[in-house]
This record gives sequence, structure tokens and C-alpha cells, in this order.
Amino acid sequence: MTNETIIADRRYAGMTQADIWYVAFRPDKPVKADDSAKGAVRTTRTFKSEVDAKLFAMQILAKGWTASAGTLGPDEPKRIVGASEIERWADPGLGG
Repeated sequence: MTNETIIADRRYAGMTQADIWYVAFRPDKPVKADDSAKGAVRTTRTFKSEVDAKLFAMQILAKGWTASAGTLGPDEPKRIVGASEIERWADPGLGG
């Protein structure tokens, strides 16, 4: 009798990895879909790596929008990047 164990192929390990970073963003000007809409619409995207989150944050900042970022639990230690810090965090030329 053989012990049949399924061993995950390392090539596919990244495909099943959970998203651990998020970037929350919104336009600086309110978006009105109708008369009842008030304020700016806030959206969040998640990413598997910090690099991907930084690249996306740079695209959002290039549009002149506001953004913040951070890690999703249970990633430890928890990291939060506020709107006042995000440009420096995302831009490698500024120390990010």
C-alpha cells in the first residue's frame, strides 16, 4: 500500500495565495450619479503583493485621486499607509 499525498506544485503556489494588500481610493471631487448621491465614491482593490499594490497606488495618485493602503489580516504586523504617506510609500524614488 502506498501513501498517496498530493504535493502542491511550487509553480502554482502564487495562484492560490490570498490577497494580503489593499488600496482604497476615491476621486477628490464628488461623483454624482443622481440627485441622491452625496460625497465621493470610495472603492477598494486587493492585491497579492506589496509591489502590485504600490503600482496601482501610483496610477491612482497620477489621476489626482486620494488613496490609502494597508495589509489585510491575518498578516502580521498590520501595516496601514495613510493618505498623507502613500505617495512616499508607493514611489521608489521617494523612498518607498
